[in-house]
Amino acid sequence: MKEIFEWNRLLFNDLPANFILEVIFRSTVMFVILLLTLKLAGKRGVKQLSIFETVIIIALGSAAGDPMFYEDVGIVPAAIVFTVIIILYRSVTWLTGKSKKFEEFIEGKTECLINDGKFSVATFKKESLAQDEFFSELRIRSIEHLGQVKHAFIETSGEVSVFFYDDKEVKYGLPILPAQFNKKSKIIENEGIQACTFCGHTEQQKPGTAKCEVCKNDEWVPAIKTLRIT
Repeated sequence: MKEIFEWNRLLFNDLPANFILEVIFRSTVMFVILLLTLKLAGKRGVKQLSIFETVIIIALGSAAGDPMFYEDVGIVPAAIVFTVIIILYRSVTWLTGKSKKFEEFIEGKTECLINDGKFSVATFKKESLAQDEFFSELRIRSIEHLGQVKHAFIETSGEVSVFFYDDKEVKYGLPILPAQFNKKSKIIENEGIQACTFCGHTEQQKPGTAKCEVCKNDEWVPAIKTLRIT
């Protein structure tokens, strides 16, 4: 029968002292794995918290929780995990301050999603950002079409920042309200200004079929030029 407050078991769980080296190694490996996993998950997967901050929270939460509930987890190894994580945190923070490239790798960088009312297609592909998800972010800001948007950026936190045209500068743009966007078709029924559903480029089109001169997509929807209501 185990005794309460058996100090060797409580602190070390009857493990040899050199097991501390293994704890340090395990902590470092798991820290790197967490960092890379969340990096691959992308900005939207860790919205509001940076990837680095999320790694710290997960690592410390696990290290703190296990010795609270499991008697076979010693307090000293858990404390060493905390120490290793803090050292790694300080090291990464120091490196981000010294190297711009390392900072961009860890935290990412702000990317332009919309420029002058059109999608930055290359950025969308790189960020693996779903179009529907992005449209939802814009609709929350009472945006009806891309012609109202001068610039939009995805920040390192995953948040989307939007800069608007003045009312007098609003131009024809791709509608993002479902009822209008879902009218997209490869066959243009009426002559007028059409918006490419892939890149947001607008141009005058005649009835029939056509390919976008920017992205070569062949799906269109009638562009609109309404002002933003705030």
